[in-house]
Amino acid sequence: MSDAAPATAATPPSARASLTKPSFWNFGGLFFFYFAIWQLAFTFLPRWLETEAGMGSGARGLVSSVMALTAFCLQPFYGYIQDRLGLRKNLFAFVVLMGALTGPFFAFVFVPVAQANEYLGAVVGGTFLSLSLNAGVGIVEAFNERSSRALGFEYGHVRLFGSVAGALASLVGGFIWASDPDNVWWAGSFSAVVLGVLLLVARTPRTQQAAEAAGGPAAQEPKTRVSMATVRQLLTNRSFVGFMVLMFGTAALYDVFDQQFPNYFARFVTGDLDPQVLFSRIVFVQILAEALIMVVTPFIINKIGAKNGLMVFGAILVVRVLGSALFTHTSLLIVWRLLAAVEMPFMLISVMKYITRMFDVRISATAYMIGFNMAKQVGIVIFSAVFGFAYDAIGFGHTYLIMAVVIAAVTVVAALIMRDDRHHALTGGVDGAAGGGPARDDVPVASADPVASGR
Repeated sequence: MSDAAPATAATPPSARASLTKPSFWNFGGLFFFYFAIWQLAFTFLPRWLETEAGMGSGARGLVSSVMALTAFCLQPFYGYIQDRLGLRKNLFAFVVLMGALTGPFFAFVFVPVAQANEYLGAVVGGTFLSLSLNAGVGIVEAFNERSSRALGFEYGHVRLFGSVAGALASLVGGFIWASDPDNVWWAGSFSAVVLGVLLLVARTPRTQQAAEAAGGPAAQEPKTRVSMATVRQLLTNRSFVGFMVLMFGTAALYDVFDQQFPNYFARFVTGDLDPQVLFSRIVFVQILAEALIMVVTPFIINKIGAKNGLMVFGAILVVRVLGSALFTHTSLLIVWRLLAAVEMPFMLISVMKYITRMFDVRISATAYMIGFNMAKQVGIVIFSAVFGFAYDAIGFGHTYLIMAVVIAAVTVVAALIMRDDRHHALTGGVDGAAGGGPARDDVPVASADPVASGR
């Protein structure tokens, strides 16, 4: 489905042009059906483990911990392998296979193991789910981002299909759950089968120009390969260190804050409406709004720069956490929650653009896995424990005040460490030698990243 020549810095594709490309809809479908699986799993897993599998709170918590730990261990290898594969689909296909096995796994493997020993079941279940979800999501994001550059459409626009899928899966999943809770997992398997078909028919360019646009080695340099030395250079890059610090203290706290927010929200809901029903409707609206905002966010990021986009994300998160601590009327808490519809697009688009502008695009998957996913997972593990105890010791309100201060401080520190990407965007450069030389913050070199021209 290589229906168009890859975009170059001189001819950035427009949103309207992207809509005419079959590949845009093909890759949009990849995002849609993958995040349908994601949303079904994370929406209904906690309740299913309790009511259907009969697991206690300790075992349920262990499932989440094993998922996070497995993802932490796998992500460096997933990223390195995907960067070596470039635009080949092998690793993505493995993620799809694991998703397709979700229904059979929960029906024929997990339940018998959990009934024999719920903690063994938690380890087995958490490991399996991480293969396609916590660890697998990085493969999906990195592969589709690289393909968007090769095929000449805006990553942010195709990524909104994932947000739409999240909203619809939450809504439809409720009806599936009402018919039979076990059907949620079979619905996930069905989505994975459709995802596999879309991945099979997806086509990526094979020309030299397309390989360069996708961050792969040029045809005249067939021996240039992604190596561990290239990865080590990335880890010593000042901007990458600052990026990791930012993700550790903001992206992680985004998740930590949302973990307990439904319980906090329920305390202030007045009237006859069930707090959980109201909150589910708010989340539905938030995800739909997130999809709409995702359409315009790439243009904003191209104007202000990816680094500034990440600063905007951090600032909005501070406002949301601080507002939730100080202004607790139900209507205002709804407003704070809906701000997440702005936060998420700014974070997702800015993360990808900063990585492809500032670092060697041949290792964009590794940069994403380590700089975003791993840094975030470490932050979640640490902050979940610290603020979890704080909720009991000093209450939600005071804990949120401390959390807001931490987010603000980390954002300021990261801003001082990270280099501005706008210079690299204007010159078509990246922060590091494309041929694998030492990464430098002050010397932009040739890049094939079409987003750098401001599309």
